[in-house]
Amino acid sequence: MKQHGVSEQVVHDEFNRQVANAWKDINEECIRPTVVPMPLLMRVLNLTQVVDVIYKEGDSYTHVGKEMKDNVASVLIDLIPI
Repeated sequence: MKQHGVSEQVVHDEFNRQVANAWKDINEECIRPTVVPMPLLMRVLNLTQVVDVIYKEGDSYTHVGKEMKDNVASVLIDLIPI
């Protein structure tokens, strides 16, 4: 940031723009026919979604807060009523 003379907010906004564009690319590629089996693509997509949730608002992997704990609990602990 100092090297290019831009603020932290400008860098943050640029990263968010790049992430949004990457999601558009991923979604477009997922609807195109491919030789890669769909179950494999879904595994990659799911991992990508998890990484997006973990790092969306900062490093929730290293600095676990209440929101991340609630996300993990809702996936692994809380039962889904049927």
